Amino acid sequence: MKKIISILLSTVLLLALLPGCSTTAPSSSGETGNGANSAGEPVVIRIGASITPHSEILKAADELLREKGYQLDIVEFDDYILPNLNVESGELDANFFQHRPYLNNFNEENDTHLVSVAVVHYEPFGLYPGKTTSLDSLADGAQIAIPNDGTNEARALLLLESLGLITLKDGVGTTATILDIAQNPKNLQITEMAAAQLARSLQDVDMAVINGNYALQAGLDLNNALATEDKNSEVADTYANVLVVKEGNEDSDAIKALAEVLTSPEIKKFIDDTYHGIFLPLF
Repeated sequence: MKKIISILLSTVLLLALLPGCSTTAPSSSGETGNGANSAGEPVVIRIGASITPHSEILKAADELLREKGYQLDIVEFDDYILPNLNVESGELDANFFQHRPYLNNFNEENDTHLVSVAVVHYEPFGLYPGKTTSLDSLADGAQIAIPNDGTNEARALLLLESLGLITLKDGVGTTATILDIAQNPKNLQITEMAAAQLARSLQDVDMAVINGNYALQAGLDLNNALATEDKNSEVADTYANVLVVKEGNEDSDAIKALAEVLTSPEIKKFIDDTYHGIFLPLF
């Protein structure tokens, strides 16, 4: 009897060690080239995203990806730092939340090796009213809040310059900071603030320049903004939101499948039907 029990235990241990017996969900590193892994299960792509609209777009893409043998594990973030650091470290296969100027600036400042693999959509910045409800009534010394992160700060300043509220030093472009304000005829207080806090702080400032995703999350309507970026200008292409991976992973079958779905007619229709021009597909 002891001999029979010993044989049974040995058999169980052997089966547990055989390939394909694990219950852990596969990652994109386990792909076979046809989507599903060797056990016939979908290959999981772990991706970081801002909640709106990126995570919502990815959920729509997930349905299409499953037909190709892939599925998304979407990790939502409310900041612009961790999604990049986690792709660099390998904790995430990809992320979807940023535009190329921010990506390039992040790589330079953090010695990361992240690359864009697909251009998806554009989110116009808007200048939203707070305590002051019109540009005509903007008083001397009024306070305008802008994003405090690298290229988004420059983008906000460029919008204020286009309205004649400030003048920036020649040539600063997408690297502009508040130190590059050459003329400020109304002596405006330009206050830098975390992008996620801008909409919540509207009641405390006269106006704020707010990223499209955070504006939508806060229930703000781009049509009610006092001013927006020109959708037909070079700004749209420059600040297009992109799918990002670590350099060297661009040719992964999983990433290629994801990029193809994110730029498909089905996702274009989803963006158009869901956001009604607040976010614009660029493919």
